[in-house]
Amino acid sequence: MTLRSTLLRFSGVCAITLSFLAGLPAGYAQTAAQTGTTAGPYTGFDMNLYPGDAMLPALHQSFSYVGYWLNAPPGDPNANGWKGKRAVVAQNGFGFLILFNGRLDAEFKKLNPAATGRSDAAKAIAAATAEGFPAHAIIFLDLEEGGSLMPNTAKYVGAWVSAIRRSKFRPGAYCSGIEVADDPGTTISTADDIRKQFGDVALWLANDVCPPAPGCELKPDGLRMSQSGRQDALVWQYAQSPRRPEFTRSCRTTYAQDGNCYAPGTPALGRYSLDLNLSSSSDPSGGR
Repeated sequence: MTLRSTLLRFSGVCAITLSFLAGLPAGYAQTAAQTGTTAGPYTGFDMNLYPGDAMLPALHQSFSYVGYWLNAPPGDPNANGWKGKRAVVAQNGFGFLILFNGRLDAEFKKLNPAATGRSDAAKAIAAATAEGFPAHAIIFLDLEEGGSLMPNTAKYVGAWVSAIRRSKFRPGAYCSGIEVADDPGTTISTADDIRKQFGDVALWLANDVCPPAPGCELKPDGLRMSQSGRQDALVWQYAQSPRRPEFTRSCRTTYAQDGNCYAPGTPALGRYSLDLNLSSSSDPSGGR
């Protein structure tokens, strides 16, 4: 997933203390506490292409959890290489960020937003169940446009969230934590708008603006979750591949020459470029 500055389209996901966990919506601090992983912070990665079974041991040397797609990721509507890979990913020691690719606002010119939200939620629930994810795991709806939610997108998200709430899983959202202009003299991020409209949704914030984002650093020191855009975020995606020059000039030297992030010990091929995330939990979705 990689943010695009206009509408903050994502293509593609600090020292957090118990006081931060207490500030989460009811029930979400439990995910980290139940797994005994509140010491953190923990670094994870997400990428659209499945890296292959053979790459997982090398990746686990640097990362504790991974973004796991339930449906086809953005930019590749016909394929999802992650399908059926939960067991091997877990066997290699990874926790999970469970992802479902949501809709763009333009799609609602032809689709009913509420009906589509319910339908997509049913698909996410069925896919998560088929993969064997446990009850109460958080499914993050991947929202690829920033700023306040457009009216039809808000209806879509509302229907999706309501359906997930009624299932054995819990709703989350991957969205922008970057403030953009809203009404005259005001700014808003997608995360702010989601929190205002859907207070119990777990937030995975994308914010790669340097600073405070450190760029492509695998072990960033001294970060605070509040720097992601919201202190109550569960996960902060702080670096993306490829980097966005307009937001990452001051940390450009931390990226490879092609503008991507790569894990140590993996081939420097586009296939293995990835995004970097930080969380207080080594299993943010509770997916083990």
